[in-house]
Amino acid sequence: MTSPVTLDRREGPYGEVVLRRRDAQDRTHYEIIANGTFLMDTSDGRSERLLVDAAMDALPEHRRPGAAVLVGGLGVGFSLAHAAADPRWGRIAVAEREEAIIDWHRQGPLAALSGRALADPRTVILHTDLMDYLRTTSDHYDALCLDIDNGPDWTVTEDNESLYSAEGLAACRERLTPGGILAVWSARPSADFEDSLRNAGFSGVRTEEVPVARGVPDAVHLAVRPA
Repeated sequence: MTSPVTLDRREGPYGEVVLRRRDAQDRTHYEIIANGTFLMDTSDGRSERLLVDAAMDALPEHRRPGAAVLVGGLGVGFSLAHAAADPRWGRIAVAEREEAIIDWHRQGPLAALSGRALADPRTVILHTDLMDYLRTTSDHYDALCLDIDNGPDWTVTEDNESLYSAEGLAACRERLTPGGILAVWSARPSADFEDSLRNAGFSGVRTEEVPVARGVPDAVHLAVRPA
């Protein structure tokens, strides 16, 4: 794989965000770097797809058709594209605070991954900070699929720590319909975060792991808002 080529670099209210391209023999990969820390790339996507599938599978079968999902973080678009490929989702909202990332999907190289999903009439992109949205909206969802950082134990920006706090988890719980599913992606499993979910009033807390080539597995933490 070749050395990365910077395609765009922007300074925003939350720091620097960079889009890079790496060329391999068989394909091109794109990477998002936030404040100098690798955030995600287009090389795999299994755990982002699991995030969406695990939330759908955790819903009772009678609630799956037409279910509404909020995806927290547009990223490279894997979660959005996978949700849009499933006709059971009735409404797909995506909260993304970085204007640059939205632009890369609408007009840049990431459109190849998400263009069809963005054109889907079920999809709406919310240019907003996830926590601000959770605190102020009156909308409710059957599932929240959140992937805004590297997880509860390793955040790229201090602002994102609030999502994993008692206040942040309470805001998530309030935005879910009774019996709704909270799914949170993490770069590694976190037993402490499982305890935080239980303390925040969620039930059915569990973790699904995705093995990676090297190091600890990715994880999707799942929890249910009690009916």
